[in-house]
Amino acid sequence: MSDSSPLPPVRLHPEAELARDALSTPLLSRAARLARWAGPDTRVDAGGGLVDEQLPAAAELLGLSGDDAAAYASEAWRVAVDAGLVEIVDEETGTVAAGEDLALLTGGSPQDVLGVWLAALETALADASVPDLDGLVDAIDTGDEIDFSSLDWDPEAEAEFLDGVLGNLYLLTASEDGPGDGPVPLPALAASMIVPSDMGEPTNDVLEQVSDAMMRLDDQFRVLEPVGLVEYQPVDEALMADAEAEGAEEASAAVDDTDVSRYGMVRLTPLGLYGLRSRLLEAGFDAPAVGDLADKGADALLDGTAAFPQAAAHAETEQWLARREPLAAARELLAAARGLDAGAPLRRLRCQQALSLVGAEAEPALREVLDDPELGGLARVWLTEAGFSDVPAPSQDLVFWLTVDTVAAQLAAEGNSDELRALVEGLAAQHSGFFAAAWRVDHPATADVLEAMGRLHPDKKIAKEARKAAFKARSQQGG
Repeated sequence: MSDSSPLPPVRLHPEAELARDALSTPLLSRAARLARWAGPDTRVDAGGGLVDEQLPAAAELLGLSGDDAAAYASEAWRVAVDAGLVEIVDEETGTVAAGEDLALLTGGSPQDVLGVWLAALETALADASVPDLDGLVDAIDTGDEIDFSSLDWDPEAEAEFLDGVLGNLYLLTASEDGPGDGPVPLPALAASMIVPSDMGEPTNDVLEQVSDAMMRLDDQFRVLEPVGLVEYQPVDEALMADAEAEGAEEASAAVDDTDVSRYGMVRLTPLGLYGLRSRLLEAGFDAPAVGDLADKGADALLDGTAAFPQAAAHAETEQWLARREPLAAARELLAAARGLDAGAPLRRLRCQQALSLVGAEAEPALREVLDDPELGGLARVWLTEAGFSDVPAPSQDLVFWLTVDTVAAQLAAEGNSDELRALVEGLAAQHSGFFAAAWRVDHPATADVLEAMGRLHPDKKIAKEARKAAFKARSQQGG
């Protein structure tokens, strides 16, 4: 992902609801319980972790049992320290006290709570980026020298891989043609990181890489589920055994639509979506959320939603309109839609779509711009579709200008889509002599629109006419 390209807008749950979700996550709730439990007798080691002698009591407090109880208690304590719920008072003696942020969990605002949760998330992500280092633990226990090169672990690369996976999961969740709130199969997510987009049938080597990535992700999502980032259905243990017995290539080849859920399914939670967006914003990405523009002017709305998918633009506009009186909103939208710059056609398209959500109260605003060369066509369309009478017929020049403006907007919004191709075919079929007149239209995008029509029209003869008209328009514009 490029940090210069805007990401699809996401729909976030209210902060109060997200804060409640954060407080109920296993990892943060355990960290808070340990922070309240800690007292003058609690001791930590040089790294800030609970000393081994106190881990059994911490695990018992948290209701943990089994072989991993101490590890889960240690993780929760580390979160408590990293999130400011516990403060190390004296490093030499290892004494601790309640941190300033502990009170925020009960007395702070939803945003305060989410700030604490984001700190817990960073700890969980750091843990998830660390592979199973049994060899490292053994070396530490025996006092042997540690050979990091033999671990085949690049911390930076591991973190980048996980960030990339989570970025793809964010895109899939935010995209209108993605699964939305539904789960994503782990093989698809792993393949998105490994398989080149232009590769046809994956090679056995690529399939093996995908299988290895799936196993890494299975471990990582197990770590990230307790912090509330994802809901995760792990890889079926029986399949892991099969993979070890049969080899990764055969196991990867066995994936099919009928049993794909056995290979792991993951979805971002509403809290996880909030968390990833916060991290993306912190990293400098343009990561919009529906509602960001509700308190801004119409110019910001039309420019901001220009690149939004249709449903997201609709939702953003609804929130913007809900805060305004209809007639005043219509006038503001129309004023913001004017212009002859490259972005103006798409602004007018978004304006037209916004006005379709405004009721009959907007009629005076539309009648006021009937003689406007840039808005008159749009106004006539709105008034006619709204069922108003006494709508003056447009001049031929206005019809052609509006046609060029509309195609230019569709080009900017969708590129060479099937819908635009159908529009181009319809225009050429409905207007005999269309290209003979269209090249004369005094619109900055005339030549670009005619070139696009020549590129998109399937009839070679008509496409040639369009290209000739584009050449004339370009010559007329002097460039």
